[in-house]
Amino acid sequence: MYALVDCNSFFCSCERVFRPDLKNRPIVVLSNNDGCVVSATKELKDLGIKVGDPYFKVKKICKAKRAAIFSSNFSIYGNMSDRVMNTIKEYSPRSQVYSIDEVFCDLKGVRDIEKHVRMIKQKVLMHTGIPVGIGVARTKVLSKLANHIAKQSSKSKGVVCLTNEELEDIALKRVPISKVWGIGKRSSEKLEIIGIKTAYDFKVYDNEALIQKMLSKVGVQIKHELMGIECFDIADKESAKKTIMCSRTFKDSIVNKDDLKQAISNYINYASLKLRRQGALCTSLSVFARTNAHKIYQPKYYMHEQIKLVNPTNDTRKLISQGVKLIDRGFKDGYEYKKAGAVLGNFFGQSEYQINFLEEQDSVEDQKLMKTVDAINMKIGSDIVRSASCGFDNKVLKIKKNLKSPRYLTSFDELLRFS
Repeated sequence: MYALVDCNSFFCSCERVFRPDLKNRPIVVLSNNDGCVVSATKELKDLGIKVGDPYFKVKKICKAKRAAIFSSNFSIYGNMSDRVMNTIKEYSPRSQVYSIDEVFCDLKGVRDIEKHVRMIKQKVLMHTGIPVGIGVARTKVLSKLANHIAKQSSKSKGVVCLTNEELEDIALKRVPISKVWGIGKRSSEKLEIIGIKTAYDFKVYDNEALIQKMLSKVGVQIKHELMGIECFDIADKESAKKTIMCSRTFKDSIVNKDDLKQAISNYINYASLKLRRQGALCTSLSVFARTNAHKIYQPKYYMHEQIKLVNPTNDTRKLISQGVKLIDRGFKDGYEYKKAGAVLGNFFGQSEYQINFLEEQDSVEDQKLMKTVDAINMKIGSDIVRSASCGFDNKVLKIKKNLKSPRYLTSFDELLRFS
């Protein structure tokens, strides 16, 4: 049996921990530059507000419901996530953190499963103040589905255990195919064409060859998981990322090429640091920039440029040098760029690649320099040492966060004070 533990409106719940006066008020947390909704409490979700909605479109509803609005505060959310996960691991040592607010737990060997998971729910609330919902079933896909029902049903009190096939089928008939884990919007539209409208329809559909043709092998595995056949085990180790992307939406649109170069240089700087922490090198770099999709009267342009490197590298200087060239190649005057980013891909381990000796490669001195820069930044402060092309004032990277709560857990200057 598996359990999926999912924090309820996690970012909003984190804000409530430090603001108990908001216990009965709706809350919305916004993305960088206060652009879109990234988290909302159930009262607002029931009114149709969804994650990803532009804030200006839902502002009137939020005001009418006297919702508390916050800019995202990832310093708090990351710290609180660690506390939640560590608490869960005390009672389920074999677990897999799936996202910042979700974790799968292996319940093999647990006798009274419902009692055990309700105890986990109680302990997480006691230790962290974060409410969670828990879904239990024979497979990970079914546990995700059980968790979805636990969120929707007030009678369940946050826990749904599908302990036999009869309960599974009752639940599967209630869940639309679009809500099944791993089935996206396009896939659900394809399945609805052949009469599959619910998770139960998908489970009992007997033409697996057609499912594989439409959704690939993974689609068949999801179907098997709905049938109670385990296909996705708990991952004991976090899998290495296959690509690393760093992107941001700008507070003010960029029209100058040098400003865009500065932004891209910073994104490559962050991405290459993650690459080195993973112990990997890359041979693919792409950069992109786009105009504001919501301003319909402005001219639209999407820039995307990519380069394949002959020899793999994780040297920030070399990657920034290539990124700047890509901006020169794709930049067009007369457009207001609202979002940009950089993507590193095609990764290799430190000892699993072949070198082309006719092209430039990372030397031992290059590797030592990057290690030294990372060590200094780790000890003294982020970005103390960085490439000059990243700029010195970082005006283009300033993010609008007028509604951000204090960093209660990570800054002595912003500790919670009691009067």
